[in-house]
Amino acid sequence: MAAPAAAAPTIGQPAPAFTAVDASGKPRSLAEFKGKTVVLEWTNEGCPYVQKHYKSGNMQGLQKSAVADGVVWLTLISSAPGKQGYKTADEARAWKSEAGAASTAVLLDPKGEVGRAYAAKTTPHMYVVDKTGALVYMGGIDDKNSADPASLKGAKNYVAAALADVKAGRAVAQPVSAPYGCSVKY
Repeated sequence: MAAPAAAAPTIGQPAPAFTAVDASGKPRSLAEFKGKTVVLEWTNEGCPYVQKHYKSGNMQGLQKSAVADGVVWLTLISSAPGKQGYKTADEARAWKSEAGAASTAVLLDPKGEVGRAYAAKTTPHMYVVDKTGALVYMGGIDDKNSADPASLKGAKNYVAAALADVKAGRAVAQPVSAPYGCSVKY
């Protein structure tokens, strides 16, 4: 008998709880970051849409700015073993270093449990959780559904805007957008 499907994540409701092991072998849970704003970023280094944001330095710049502001940034790899983007812990640490990623941690989700709990469909697929644990943003990183780095010029970065709204104590002006990119390789 199949397990019942989890309810899709809902803006304004508690973000789905999870525990996943990070690339250094430490179990990390969403609950450990209660009281902090958290960004969840689904990634797959083989995806041209992810490459657009990492090879340009766009993702790392956003990570550095957010982390410097006290935000916890968790990069999740939900690719299954044998699928594009799958990483062992050693490979994930090496990728983070080579890419110059500034996320708080890289979480390994090879069974796709966290990804499915969040209904993560694409890489990148982005989520913002506020200090109370409520989901306040989910969708694409920006409004340019393109793998071309030139599309970054003039793009509206939804994650940066959501983080600015949260920091200012405002409701997130655009809490949902269409995610774009490569499919998560469950």
